[in-house]
Amino acid sequence: MLNAADVLRQVAATGYRFTAVTPLTHQRVLARRGREPGATLRDIFGWNLPFETRALPPELLAGMERAGIVRREGSLLRSTVRIASLGDDLFFHSAYPTVEENAVFFGPDTSRFARFIGHALASRKAQRQSLRVLDVGCGSGAGGIAAARALADAGTAATVVMNDINPLALQYTATNAEVAGIAVALAQGDALSAVDGDFDLIMSNPPYLDDAAQRAYRHGGARLGRALSVRIAAESLKRLAPGGQLLLYTGVAMVDGEDPFLAEMQPLLAAPGLAWSYAEIDPDVFGEELERPVYAHIDRIAAVGLVATRAAEAA
Repeated sequence: MLNAADVLRQVAATGYRFTAVTPLTHQRVLARRGREPGATLRDIFGWNLPFETRALPPELLAGMERAGIVRREGSLLRSTVRIASLGDDLFFHSAYPTVEENAVFFGPDTSRFARFIGHALASRKAQRQSLRVLDVGCGSGAGGIAAARALADAGTAATVVMNDINPLALQYTATNAEVAGIAVALAQGDALSAVDGDFDLIMSNPPYLDDAAQRAYRHGGARLGRALSVRIAAESLKRLAPGGQLLLYTGVAMVDGEDPFLAEMQPLLAAPGLAWSYAEIDPDVFGEELERPVYAHIDRIAAVGLVATRAAEAA
């Protein structure tokens, strides 16, 4: 994304903040707004409204044109990216609506994932050696950046590897990390197959819905969308260094009061040398999905967090 980091820095310098919402909430807000063009940075980069040339400072619009992130729609312009805030950091992600196969999604799940990471790492003691960190399916890079910040707060340096199968996600991640001041290495490919060696910290927020169009950013595979999360967890557990930790945030379609993801994971988590904890982070997300036939028999979709830690080597 040529010069995109300069655009993000210019927007950040204004004090811009925007909380990314669910697609359904976004749709409802736009319906309320009507056809008036966007007039503020939040309109343009948050709600992704079309805008007139005069709505942006000339240098910012020129930067967007150089970066190729603005397009013309009749007499108006529209940004081809959105910008969300998370703490003090800003993140490029895909334009609304996120319907393309290579869309990079940022929403409430991203915020919950970052909080999950922060809570899991909050009690961590400072370590002398730099930790090797992997964000699997990094999307916008929010998870890896949140982890690097949490580790830095604990006095621990990190070497961060960002993985995604989607090249556009890695473009966004590279820009977002550059502006955040976090050095990262990029690894394109299918999850753990894209990287070598073991890691001290692995995190992932895989897609977990059963998406009819099987879009990569949304489809979690077979078994009501949990297959990908199970596979990433299984592969990650094998690649934890001694003392290493897996932080997995995902969603589970609950059936008759039971958690089928946890049931699949328990035999893997029973392996010698693993300690783990598991909790529901939000008991009811994406409730509108229950109207689809594939979910006709489920109770709810819950956001969950798994923390698994491999025992350290004996001194």
